[in-house]
Amino acid sequence: MPVLQPQPTLVDLQKYVIEMDQERGFTQFGVLEQCLLLGEEVGELFKAVRKSQAGMGYATKGYAANPDEEIADVLILLCAVANRLGIDIEDAFRKKEALNHKRTWK
Repeated sequence: MPVLQPQPTLVDLQKYVIEMDQERGFTQFGVLEQCLLLGEEVGELFKAVRKSQAGMGYATKGYAANPDEEIADVLILLCAVANRLGIDIEDAFRKKEALNHKRTWK
């Protein structure tokens, strides 16, 4: 079972997800499948936020709004997508922010 150290870096999270995918048998899922799962989890996050923050009810019974769990699922699947595309999330983040710093924000 993979172990995630306290206060992991993004690199640590990506490595953990690689090990988790191997242990749980998710390596057969390609980037398309992982993107579809990521989309589902983002929807679940929105649903949890809607239920817990917006006060908008819906008909689903037995669903406990838990945004923190859904955010964790989104992060796991984002790492899985990045891993399959060979993207270092920290490096991509830094490069994108370097571009953003050159923009004018209103």
